[in-house]
Amino acid sequence: MNKKGPISQFLNEHYKHFNAATLVDAAKEYEQQLAKGNKMMITLAGAMSTAELGKSLSEIIRQDKVQIITCTGANLEEDIMNLVAHSHYKRVPEYRDLSPKQEWELLEKGLNRVTDTCIPEEEAFRRLQKHVFKIWKDAEKNGERYFPHEFMYKLLLSGVLEQYYEINPKNCWMLAAAKKNLPIVVPGWEDSTMGNIFASYCIKGELQPSTMKSGIEYMAWLADWYTKNTKEAGIGFFQIGGGIAGDFPICVVPMLYQDLERTDTPFWSYFCQISDSTTSYGSYSGAVPNEKITWGKLDINTPKFIIESDATIVAPLIFAYLLNL
Repeated sequence: MNKKGPISQFLNEHYKHFNAATLVDAAKEYEQQLAKGNKMMITLAGAMSTAELGKSLSEIIRQDKVQIITCTGANLEEDIMNLVAHSHYKRVPEYRDLSPKQEWELLEKGLNRVTDTCIPEEEAFRRLQKHVFKIWKDAEKNGERYFPHEFMYKLLLSGVLEQYYEINPKNCWMLAAAKKNLPIVVPGWEDSTMGNIFASYCIKGELQPSTMKSGIEYMAWLADWYTKNTKEAGIGFFQIGGGIAGDFPICVVPMLYQDLERTDTPFWSYFCQISDSTTSYGSYSGAVPNEKITWGKLDINTPKFIIESDATIVAPLIFAYLLNL
């Protein structure tokens, strides 16, 4: 194992208890999973791309410390928006004090707020829209169908966006993933700005819904990928946040085992969730890992970790540990 750098050494020395200790334990077990030859899925909920997680996730991708990503449609597109419009973003550190009138003023300026950061409508959404529409339309003319992430890969790899780059491209995790053709699953893609835009073209009759592959097709693809990739090793599950980004892909195991009756399907080999959601009535994001045993997702002996903290703090530290920083 490579020698640990100062960040990792600090974690080992000072993160001894509570969520801090769980952070280190989860990082060490993640490392062990890869050392055993197992693969890892990372799931991205919330607005992790706008939180600039790409600064650390990109290197995780380049160093093959993740083999598949599941993310929301927002995370898929917002990492590219940050790539092409970063200087137009507006930070609002006083976001807790904004009045409804001030929020309306942000809207009138074309600034869509995500907690303390506003995404610029014109430079981000519309800058991508004109280019991705052409890719959607060309596919339709050729009778081709692709997944949402495949269209984004085509957009990035075409080079058409390079004229707009406003950050170091090495910090764009989507670009790193595109260059590796990393598998990505995007459940509920329709619930995103680009999904809304695609729907608007379908309503206007300019595109057909069938040009975009669906969530059911994503699940069928994931079932095949999971089956092939667990023949000789396990696959771990590293969940950042909750919601559909985590719930959709983890369900592939009980679907294979129970619904398809493939009883030799292995459970996920590792589970870690970073979440600040508290356990509550019917909450998925706040559910403790043991609840997943009852759904046939995790085994009794699966290493399980839940770090109850802010993912923007925790995830970069775990990634730093995996990168020996």
